[in-house]
Amino acid sequence: MRRSSLILLPLLAALALAGCSKPKPKVTEAENARAVRVVRLQAQSINGALTASGDLVSREEAAVLPEVSGYRVARVLADVGDSVKKGQTLVELDPALAQAQLAQAEAVANQAQVQALQAADQAARVKDLDNAGVLSQEAIDQRRFQARAAQATANAQAAALKDIRTRISKLSVTAPVSGLILERTVRPGDMSAAGGGTPWFRIARDSEVELQAQVSEDDLGSIRPGQHAQVTLPGGQVVTGVVRLVSPQIDPQSKLGSVRVHLPVRADIRAGGFASAAFGEASATVLSAPETAVRYDADGASVMVVGPDNRVKKALVQTGQRGGGLVQLVKGPPAGTRVVLNAAAFLLDGDLIRAQDAATPAAGATTTTITATNSPRK
Repeated sequence: MRRSSLILLPLLAALALAGCSKPKPKVTEAENARAVRVVRLQAQSINGALTASGDLVSREEAAVLPEVSGYRVARVLADVGDSVKKGQTLVELDPALAQAQLAQAEAVANQAQVQALQAADQAARVKDLDNAGVLSQEAIDQRRFQARAAQATANAQAAALKDIRTRISKLSVTAPVSGLILERTVRPGDMSAAGGGTPWFRIARDSEVELQAQVSEDDLGSIRPGQHAQVTLPGGQVVTGVVRLVSPQIDPQSKLGSVRVHLPVRADIRAGGFASAAFGEASATVLSAPETAVRYDADGASVMVVGPDNRVKKALVQTGQRGGGLVQLVKGPPAGTRVVLNAAAFLLDGDLIRAQDAATPAAGATTTTITATNSPRK
């Protein structure tokens, strides 16, 4: 009996203490919330978001062809990749045939000049014999006509001689502009043919290469000459270019227009490559959200949408252009939808929120501070 009393005493003491303690109040879901900020999706101007790609092309190409026909190539003095100056000799043609033609033309011209002088002397002798009765008027007129004909023949031979000399001066094929040789097709032994055929050389004038970017019809209006662009080269290097020309027309098939971006002269910028440009001063007004509002996981890009019942729900989005801390939403919730500004991982579908006013995190965006709590999981 005494043992059972000793066992019951601690038990009764514990029950007495339990009866004296106050019950703890219940913590509600709203009181357990954490403060976060949200923004409303709306159309905003994204600076630097416009990008385009295209081919690297020479700003201006010069074609080099011979100006005389029928002469064999004696020497080729330049090759692909050489930088040449305007007037520099690129090809020398064999002058042997031209020199023989020159000697013959000089002889014929000298002979014609002598005959012209002789005829002029004969005409001078009958200058004052008109109606004098010494010679018939017919003979006098004939001498005068012969003198004119001989002089005309001498002039023609002199012109032929000048033509031969001009041809000889063209036996040295020179560069019409300064620049970089892009292509060469001529070989020693080839025959020259003026006025057609494949150019012997193609020269990039002043070694200048540009990016010919293809831009959509909608974006073309936001680009103007003089704008700067960051151009990414095939090797990954980035250079600064300047828009030189904006196409005045759109391709009717592709609905694209071309923009010429002038690039600095560098050895690693080669015509024929592919590059892309980001136009830093261009802007596009699109439905956008702050970059911090978009999170990426195994399902792709998403935002946390705040519903009318103050609960959040994950919504997948498709992103587009970026710039100025904003990202374009190509697909996703409509304009006016509230989304969490910082898409933190602690928010889950169904979390309850309580909105409060807060400062605007980005220009043009309406924000609200909210409190959120994880809903009880069943």
